[in-house]
Amino acid sequence: MRYLRRMRSHLLVIVPLAACVSLAGAQSPRVRSRDLGVAPGIFKTGAINAITDVAGVRVGQVTLNEGDNIRTGITAIFPHAGNAYLERVPAAVFVGNGFGKLAGSTQVNELGEIETPILLTCTLCVWKAADAMVEWMLAQPGMERVRSINPLVAETNDGTLNDIRARPVTAEAVRRALESASGGAVTEGSVGAGTGTVAFGWKGGIGTSSRVLPASLGGYTVGVLVQTNFGGVLQVLGAPVGTTLGRYAFEGSVSPERGDGSCIVVIATDAPLSDRNLKRVAARAMLALGRTGSSASNGSGDYAIAFSTAREVRRAWDAKRLTTTELANEEVSGVFEGAVEAVEEAVYNSLFMATTVTGNGRTVEALPLDRVRQILAEHGIAKKK
Repeated sequence: MRYLRRMRSHLLVIVPLAACVSLAGAQSPRVRSRDLGVAPGIFKTGAINAITDVAGVRVGQVTLNEGDNIRTGITAIFPHAGNAYLERVPAAVFVGNGFGKLAGSTQVNELGEIETPILLTCTLCVWKAADAMVEWMLAQPGMERVRSINPLVAETNDGTLNDIRARPVTAEAVRRALESASGGAVTEGSVGAGTGTVAFGWKGGIGTSSRVLPASLGGYTVGVLVQTNFGGVLQVLGAPVGTTLGRYAFEGSVSPERGDGSCIVVIATDAPLSDRNLKRVAARAMLALGRTGSSASNGSGDYAIAFSTAREVRRAWDAKRLTTTELANEEVSGVFEGAVEAVEEAVYNSLFMATTVTGNGRTVEALPLDRVRQILAEHGIAKKK
């Protein structure tokens, strides 16, 4: 029941009865990483320990569990409560390894801003999701004269558990994700765009975390949301979980798994940063992925999107001049640290909260948390609060 209670927040679920039967097998309770003593870094979390700790950021999700083969969904992230096109935020995209489809990324890096919510979905549904979001945005008040929109849509390939060739994401699902977005707790694990994903050979999914810098560093909040679908050699705070459990990239000699896949990282902060420094923040996400065991393999699409919600740096769509106040370079290092810590923890949360999923003729097991507890204990990683 604990899992079902979590499902009520930020989530609209389309689940036929047959799918309920196939997915509802007995599974051990899932917990967030801090319940196992896994608390990366030195900074405190926000009140919710989620990307929505950054004031104004909203998340909406739709999960598609249909029949035996559809396991996918949509996750939408809004930078603030207003119209993202009319009131734009500075942003940047960093590419760790570019094996993927991040629609809209070139204009983001060219102009240094985003003008739509950010959508996460499956690989072959990027264009359908983009089209649906454009249609939705054009219908919003104040958009009557708009003739160009740059939708920002990212993906990972969930084709192991999902019949990805069916391209099952619909315009209705996208609208539901957008219209259900809200602040507060964010549902994690096998939901939304993480419904069919696989990470380190185990069930991946959606994860989130946040950090609040001390007052001496500005007191800013950094929030992260990840869609994990990548591989490597899993380690948790340095503990060799992947090798101990016997599931890791390049294990075995017959057609070994190579750690391919993808990871999308979304970083929000209320620190007043320029798009130039936001790109530097986004780059730090790759340090965190490395801490969890990724080597950014050839077939891994590793992308980070960072944006600032600070009013000092927002941009009206029709402004003739921009007057902004932003942090100097010397003041950004604390944000870097907070981003690395939050990304690492968000990855762990995506794994720890994910449940075993059967779809498309395959089953991907959830990471066995009882064994993870044992491995952490063996390596002296005590429970923290």
